[in-house]
Amino acid sequence: MASKLKQLQSKACQASQFVSKHGTTYYRQLLEENKQYIQEPPTVEKCDLLSKQLFYTRLASIPGRYESFWKELDYVKQLWKNRKELTVEDVSIAALFGLECYGWYCVGEIVGRGFTITGYYV
Repeated sequence: MASKLKQLQSKACQASQFVSKHGTTYYRQLLEENKQYIQEPPTVEKCDLLSKQLFYTRLASIPGRYESFWKELDYVKQLWKNRKELTVEDVSIAALFGLECYGWYCVGEIVGRGFTITGYYV
């Protein structure tokens, strides 16, 4: 156990040295590559304005998403009415989608419980 702790400390020390040596360069490169997204001047007022713009833009997109939802639902209803004409590919895609949704639900439950499988804290 002590050897594993020493090994972990050694790896952490190496990672820390790497970040201290190359972190600034990476940070500057990242900012340079994405400078078109940076607002000048970087003030609290500008951040407040951008957050309000994002909120109201998302709010304005609700009617379009609502309409898209009902179109998708109508499509699913049509598929259900014509279910005898479905191919194996369509059914398998729907089954995989259902399994994926169920899997994300299970993962969300595990994360919500603090990454415990049984739900009990040890």
